[in-house]
Amino acid sequence: MNVKTSKLPLYGALVANLAIAVMKFIAAAISGSSAMLSEGIHSMVDTGNSLLLLFGLKKSQKPADASHPFGHGKELYFWSLIVAILIFAVGGGMSMYEGIAHLRHPEQIEDPTLSYIVLIGAMVFEGAAWIVAYKNFQKGRIEKNFLKALRASKDPATFTVLFEDSAALTGLVVALAGVFLSTHTGDPLYDGLASVIIGLILASVSVLLVIESKGLLIGEGANRMTVESISRIATDDPAVERIAPPLTMHMGPYEILLAIEVQFRDELTASEVEMAVARLEKSVFEQHPEVKRIFIEAKSITGKTKV
Repeated sequence: MNVKTSKLPLYGALVANLAIAVMKFIAAAISGSSAMLSEGIHSMVDTGNSLLLLFGLKKSQKPADASHPFGHGKELYFWSLIVAILIFAVGGGMSMYEGIAHLRHPEQIEDPTLSYIVLIGAMVFEGAAWIVAYKNFQKGRIEKNFLKALRASKDPATFTVLFEDSAALTGLVVALAGVFLSTHTGDPLYDGLASVIIGLILASVSVLLVIESKGLLIGEGANRMTVESISRIATDDPAVERIAPPLTMHMGPYEILLAIEVQFRDELTASEVEMAVARLEKSVFEQHPEVKRIFIEAKSITGKTKV
């Protein structure tokens, strides 16, 4: 399993979105397309989001200190929440505002040629960035179903970029349809409507990201397969009588805190229990390098402390 967040999807998204934003704003200025302007705003927001996630990733890798004894891993989750808010407020809000303004005061698109070129080029850039993020996502994928696997991911650097790029590709299709319908029907309202739809897409994505970030910020546990594997490691040890369900919490994308209550066999001495605890810790660390801290309570399930 990958135990380190990759920066490659973020750098790929940053370069792609910056180049696309410049092209879209130039095309919007020449053609007067509202949908193209919304797409330019979308790409600029995505560029800023990549920078924020890179900043959050750097901050999250600071070592533990007296004020943060478990490290700063959750800082990445905080910045992913900020990214979600920006997508909703700036990306979604401004796109819908621009679209509504265009619906109230429609303007005919002057020359759609450049818009078509930019939109198709943007699809190529966004598609490349999406593939980079998807390949990185596949490395740590557990669930077979794509949507379930995306929801199960604990790495904002991966799932945020995938959400953003998926929204971007969808938005590009909508913008292309808006420009095409406006120029071929002579009705500029299609362009404004496309801008509103792009805003709704961004708002929907931001809500999904807020839900994901909230779960991780308040303390989301490890996935079911990891918990079951840890349980098997513990129960397979000959010194263990039984265990209480392991308690886990993600302190970062690949940093898990584990607390487990173990009832050892009654005939074991204190030194044998200590050896068993050390053996369990070693086994968990070897099989699950993402587990960074383990707290084993050698205690009976009924509450009587053994050591």
